[in-house]
Amino acid sequence: MPAPRLRTASVAACLALAAAPLGACGDKPTAAPRAPAVATSAADAGGMAALTTAAKKEGSLNTIALPSDWANYGALIDGFEKKYGIKVMVENPEGTSQDEINALKEHRGEGRAPDVIDVGGSFAQSAARQGLLAPYKVAAYDQIPKEQKDPQARWYNNYGGYISIGCDAKRVKTCPSTFADLRKPEYKGQVALNGDPARSGSAFAGVYAAALANGGSFGDIQPGIDFFAELSKNGNFIPVESSATTIAKGQTPISLDWDFLNLGYADEFREKGADVDWRTAIPFDGSFAEYYANGVNKDAPHPAAARLWQEYVFTPEGQNIRLGAYARPVLMDAMEKDGTLDKAAAEKLPTVEGTPTFPTKAQTEKARGTVNRGWAEAVSG
Repeated sequence: MPAPRLRTASVAACLALAAAPLGACGDKPTAAPRAPAVATSAADAGGMAALTTAAKKEGSLNTIALPSDWANYGALIDGFEKKYGIKVMVENPEGTSQDEINALKEHRGEGRAPDVIDVGGSFAQSAARQGLLAPYKVAAYDQIPKEQKDPQARWYNNYGGYISIGCDAKRVKTCPSTFADLRKPEYKGQVALNGDPARSGSAFAGVYAAALANGGSFGDIQPGIDFFAELSKNGNFIPVESSATTIAKGQTPISLDWDFLNLGYADEFREKGADVDWRTAIPFDGSFAEYYANGVNKDAPHPAAARLWQEYVFTPEGQNIRLGAYARPVLMDAMEKDGTLDKAAAEKLPTVEGTPTFPTKAQTEKARGTVNRGWAEAVSG
């Protein structure tokens, strides 16, 4: 539950002053500041000003799998670079959550290793279990709902959305609005996911949503795999990773993806004058919501910049940038109460029914194991 209004407001004000003097806004440094590589908070590193100075000295931040059109990462990166003068490097922009975890392990001890990650919830939990993430509490940590963060602060959710059905109305006569619709013969060769659910958080969520729409549950994702096996068998599902490029080319006229991505694609196509009429529907028969989690590499090449980045993406500025691209910030309720929420952007979010519920850690891990074991064979044709 969000903290009382006055506490939330004070945190928001402090976050807005990233270069505040030491000790300001609850940013009192510890008696003996620790090196950024082992600091568990800004105060632990000597205060926000000290952390900022150390990050600027490092001069760079390594990231991976952050497309500019995903949850407004382009604007977030621009804002961070402008604010702090720190260059953000993005490796493999179109990579998956699994690619991020692999990079943490494969490039450990190398200067090119990712400093931070942004992954689906189950991937963050896996990275924490493997000892890949450093505990670090951002200033807004207490305002993040309990169920949206690791109690050891190795990861915490930052933004999220609902699984939706995107459709090009110029290529599809009648756009589907439910999972049941996707079985119709008229959609042969048109239905896609955003990647392989064994590697991609968004595709995994699409299978989870399909399970909920077909008699499954958070504890039983198999009906979702069976659903896509059926679509594959009848020719409706195609093994093409959906993206703005494949949509524009007409390769994936129907795509199951996060609502913030599908809505963002629609804006992008309109701005470019593309020959695409991209529409978005949130299927009521398989409503599934999830957040994406951020974490700091335990062996980050730029430990101060990594922690400063975390602070930035959890400020009202960073959270509202997310909201500007239809992604629901994890601090949305707290920001609405303290008056820092961009209300105009919030009003553009699509209406959804009911209160979202989320699978437990154990349920998610069970589901991931089921997908890893059975997906490839199910849709192999």
